[in-house]
Amino acid sequence: MAEVQIRNAVATDIQVVMSFDHSSESDYVWQFDFQQGEGQIGAIFREIRLPRSITIRYPKSISTLPDEWNRYSGMIVAVVENGVCGYLRLTDFMVPETSWITDLVVTPGFRRKGIAKSLILAAQGWAAERQKTQVIIEMSAKNYPAVNLVKKMGYEFCGYNDNYYSSNDVALFFGRILRL
Repeated sequence: MAEVQIRNAVATDIQVVMSFDHSSESDYVWQFDFQQGEGQIGAIFREIRLPRSITIRYPKSISTLPDEWNRYSGMIVAVVENGVCGYLRLTDFMVPETSWITDLVVTPGFRRKGIAKSLILAAQGWAAERQKTQVIIEMSAKNYPAVNLVKKMGYEFCGYNDNYYSSNDVALFFGRILRL
């Protein structure tokens, strides 16, 4: 495979990334179970193997990208052989001293080739340049491949929100402390 180049997004990239297939495939999901009793509250996520592969829709509206892309702190793209094949959006306005990865998408033909990892590593560098001490990445509990990737990269589960996405998907949050 050709070398991956990571660069800041430009306005002409928006139409390209909007045309991406944002869905993913999975044989597993993370099932959420909330338990509450006297003196205790608990949330448990269980890895569940599905009877067959499912297509997971992206939990956000792609049509809002043109309106939102300038409101984020940063957007980077991955380029292979002069074509954009992935993107990552992040902000540093949500939590003090933290960069928050809100979107990470790689086109199907380039998945499982290190593109998402390259984008995340670039985002960590972006955060470190801005003196941020941690990076948090959000994703749908249905996005099993993304969960596995960030866990392999040293991110740890740090929270969830079951009313985060308009799609009603549970959002999982994984964080990593940066060594400055």
